[in-house]
Amino acid sequence: MSVAVIDRNDVVLRGRLSAPAEVRTLPSGDTLVSFRLVVRRPGPQTRGRSTDTLPCITYDRALQKRVTAWQAGDVVEVEGALQRRFWRTATGTTSMTEVNCRRGRKVPRSAGADVRTA
Repeated sequence: MSVAVIDRNDVVLRGRLSAPAEVRTLPSGDTLVSFRLVVRRPGPQTRGRSTDTLPCITYDRALQKRVTAWQAGDVVEVEGALQRRFWRTATGTTSMTEVNCRRGRKVPRSAGADVRTA
């Protein structure tokens, strides 16, 4: 009897948009929208507040429309998967780990009141 291994790669983030999203057309012709979320790190707080700025992307056209309408400082929630993307540069191959978002929404101010960043 063999046991199936079921992998799981789900990411849910709620935080503040650090800056407006950037739209790029890749050499493949695909459109990529990238943005960064500032989120508090869970766990006991040590000196000050611990936050992370996490890179996020989306290839989904409907989500791209919403993301490009978001403003810096908006509280948003996204769902996706962690991925490592590779590309070539003049000095060789480079990579970046980011959240590839499949869903996203702007969180109403009352619901996002608990999301504060340093």
